[in-house]
Amino acid sequence: MAKRKNIVAVVGRPNVGKSTLFNALAGKRIAIVEDTPGVTRDRIYEDVEWMGYHFTLIDTGGIEPESKDIILSQMREQAQIAIDTADVILFMVDVKQGLTDADAKVADMLRKSGKPVLLTVNKVDDFQKGMLDVYEFYNLGIGEPYAISAANRLGIGDLLEEVVKHFEDVPGGAEEEDVTSVAIIGKPNVGKSSIINKLIGENRLIVSDIAGTTRDAIDTDVTYNKKKYTFIDTAGLRRKNKIKEELEQYMIVRTVSAVERADVAVLVIDASEGVTEQDAKIAGIAHERGKAAIILVNKWDLVEKDNNSVKEFTKKVKSVLSFMPYAELLFVSAETGQRLVKLYSLIDAVALNHAMRVSTGVLNEILSQAVVMQQPPSDKGRALKLYYMTQVAIKPPTFVVFVNDKNLMHFSYTRYIENQVREAFGFKGTPIRIYARERKGDK
Repeated sequence: MAKRKNIVAVVGRPNVGKSTLFNALAGKRIAIVEDTPGVTRDRIYEDVEWMGYHFTLIDTGGIEPESKDIILSQMREQAQIAIDTADVILFMVDVKQGLTDADAKVADMLRKSGKPVLLTVNKVDDFQKGMLDVYEFYNLGIGEPYAISAANRLGIGDLLEEVVKHFEDVPGGAEEEDVTSVAIIGKPNVGKSSIINKLIGENRLIVSDIAGTTRDAIDTDVTYNKKKYTFIDTAGLRRKNKIKEELEQYMIVRTVSAVERADVAVLVIDASEGVTEQDAKIAGIAHERGKAAIILVNKWDLVEKDNNSVKEFTKKVKSVLSFMPYAELLFVSAETGQRLVKLYSLIDAVALNHAMRVSTGVLNEILSQAVVMQQPPSDKGRALKLYYMTQVAIKPPTFVVFVNDKNLMHFSYTRYIENQVREAFGFKGTPIRIYARERKGDK
């Protein structure tokens, strides 16, 4: 099962500085991620590295409420998301606004959760003068307040030192067992629970069309053909009387949490609705986290079909999800069980490719052939030279190409090399990463 990163969630009232802290931490990460089409860039989650620790930071914010009642109800909602998904919770308050009633009520909720909560007092611009005001927050009964200034990046190191103390080793499952973990992701009501019910042959999950069916994500262990699988379900994301944006945010947070723990992500699309931008956002989470991917087109029995139906639908999926051309596609019906059993062999195949290693010798044969077939680019008379290529990681397969000048390694040539590697070794269903590194002394 996949080893996942710890998840740290930030909770707090509007304007206490959640996003400022989020940006200060996320800004330390040097992203080597392409801007994926169709994936939201107003990020509410980001991978952070600090002193050798890697974790996923989630910002639960984004509320602009009209009244104090709404502030409280939405803060409770945020706190619940954090409690459901996070390993450590940062509860942020504002030293300039002081202690509020809403802070106290949310503190009660967080205290009862049993999760590690770090009380983060923001906007303390002068630690010597401001500490008396910070001590007021001891009254929340949630432990020691940590003074920071997110805007000036003060006290953040001390806070993170405390955060990582609460990190546990969080493998997705028992190391000695060979279990494939599969996150079933997708919009509400596309049939995620029905699919798992059909796969396990019993009605264990709540399946309902009623908006307001809420449930925590459930892990279901299944043995099929003597192989073990854990299905991580993200269903039950509909909430009563919630605006669309909040529902979408809740769905994205829960999807990040599930995908972190999985080897394989199965994106369920409703055939009767077609493929949407929302599907692309959810798919983007799996893609950016480098997971093996299968696109499951459910409710295929409800679609009026002719000889071209599969071809046409496939074309639409490839267009909207153009950033993940490697994903495998399967047309099924959870209602009738049509073709659903094929999902197991597909999961096995993509999980195998996700963990595939290729020897350096064979890789370099492919690289030499590729260079002969298509000359590397040059700029102002300086030509790109590719010396050798080696695989440095799996899940996803990650390769480094050593070159004379990485600025000459254009995106299009990297893509060409990726295509040659895929042609030689398949790698169906898994993203692969290729990075250029300069050989020392070449520039």
